[in-house]
Amino acid sequence: MTLAQSIFAGLVAVVLIQRVAELRLAKRNESWARAQGARELGAGHYPLFFLLHGAWGIGWISEALLGGPTLAPMWWLWLAGFVLAEALRYWAIATLGQRWNTRILVIDGLPAIRSGPYRFVAHPNYLAVALELVCIPMIFDAWITAAIASVLNAALLLGIRIPAEQRAVAAASQAVRERD
Repeated sequence: MTLAQSIFAGLVAVVLIQRVAELRLAKRNESWARAQGARELGAGHYPLFFLLHGAWGIGWISEALLGGPTLAPMWWLWLAGFVLAEALRYWAIATLGQRWNTRILVIDGLPAIRSGPYRFVAHPNYLAVALELVCIPMIFDAWITAAIASVLNAALLLGIRIPAEQRAVAAASQAVRERD
């Protein structure tokens, strides 16, 4: 097995295991949040992210296989970017603890998290995922997948998800003011 094939197989396995583990964690955290009285907002756009991430996975795997797979000239730089993105993402997940989720779940009365990476960046998990969507395909010079996924991800985040989260925070704040 070549180095490119080994890295490819390893990344396919890592991403698949990650996604399954994260969905299980999100489900467990969702159960906890709902037991605390959480309300879900923005559920209508949630399937769009599943579609995007599924298509991204199929895209970079297919594009890499069509090329051999072979490693891009600066593959190690893209791999380092992926590792740094994962460190940021898991720092964000650990900081949020049970409040981390793939859904927008609002628990009235809980203050916003301002520690960990949230001291520096408003949406560190989204930044990490955006980097991941670029870095993994680019390890194998799968620039078409990296470009399309990045544009679609930016559109979904900036046009739909982040505004929905901001409305959720405003709604939670309003509910607390009305209660008090």
